Amino acid sequence: MAAPSPTPQPGQRKGSVWRTVQAVLWSLLGVRKGSEWQQDGAQITPLQIIAVGLVALALFVLGLMALVHWLV
Repeated sequence: MAAPSPTPQPGQRKGSVWRTVQAVLWSLLGVRKGSEWQQDGAQITPLQIIAVGLVALALFVLGLMALVHWLV
């Protein structure tokens, strides 16, 4: 019996929001296993990564603004 292929067929991507958030955060740190990277590439769409990345960027900027406001 043949093993199932690790890459889903077109239209079968099932990346969850949490999985996408983890992928973006690990990418920001620059630490990621090769096997995890391949799974993310098969499950997460580029649109999901862009959306989560923009939200993470907005939260980061708002956090910095709040920190500066608190310090001043």
